[in-house]
Amino acid sequence: MSTQIKWGIIGLGKIAQKFAINLLLLDTAELEAVASRDLAKSEAFAKIYDAKKFYGSYEALLQDKFIDIVYIATPHNSHAQITMLALEHKKAVLCEKPFAINKQQVFKMIEASKKHNMFLMEALWTRFLPAIKKIKSIVENGEIGEIKYLNADFSFKANPSIQRIYDKELGGGSILDIGIYPIFLAYLILGMPNKIIAKAHFFESGADSQVSIIFDYKNAQAVLFSSFNSNSKREAKISGTLGEIVIDSPWNEASSFAVVKGKDEEKFLLPIMGTGFVHQIIECNKSLKKNLTESPLWSHQNSLELITLLDAVRKEICLVYAEDL
Repeated sequence: MSTQIKWGIIGLGKIAQKFAINLLLLDTAELEAVASRDLAKSEAFAKIYDAKKFYGSYEALLQDKFIDIVYIATPHNSHAQITMLALEHKKAVLCEKPFAINKQQVFKMIEASKKHNMFLMEALWTRFLPAIKKIKSIVENGEIGEIKYLNADFSFKANPSIQRIYDKELGGGSILDIGIYPIFLAYLILGMPNKIIAKAHFFESGADSQVSIIFDYKNAQAVLFSSFNSNSKREAKISGTLGEIVIDSPWNEASSFAVVKGKDEEKFLLPIMGTGFVHQIIECNKSLKKNLTESPLWSHQNSLELITLLDAVRKEICLVYAEDL
């Protein structure tokens, strides 16, 4: 492997554009090729983001022997299939969140990673932000005492013309698209809950438009919310017996937070690189250099447990996708 990690991008929507912008900020990474089923779109993307090559099929990109790792940014319902295909072609994979539609698919993806001895990671970029890493350290060190309460939301008024948001066949709905963020934070700080309570509203398609969730733990609770129906402040709070952490909005892009103990408040400013995706790219590059098959910061087990929580919330609100049948 050369000093520069050579990336390929599959699926060239807005999230891929954001990823490419961040990739270009790193000297240790290079955009080798991009792929879309629309060749003209692929060519245009390659010109804008300085990719060496462009392809009109995903399979063609995966056959490119120069690519070390692929970033998969296609609709949710295709994540598992394309990831498996990439691993079979001996490509490392960074796959957008949610990793897949359900736990069964994620398990198969991880088994394929082990079988082919290839790196695989879910693109939960928030996990790698300096502020989130610092917050987890503060909690683990007991600086705000025993955690008793966590609150996080992610909500915005969605454009109804964006098909992936409401199309159930594409794995649409707020839980998998944005609800995964507050669920992730509760899991990162408190782990797996003993009980889950959830209530939802739905689009005509059957996908969820908004969901309110309570994670109940032995000594704590997390109150979580996601919605495509209205805007929210996107703030998060972690409360312990000795103090609390208030993460500034938007918390999932955290660059600042405060630790509050009574009347005392300590502010932390930990700027993000680019728009935040840089940090997960660095993690992938480091892992490949070490010949790892998973990240120690966001492991295969972490992804399995997160999808288990997503499945459990869906079960609570009776949301079933075709992939579940």
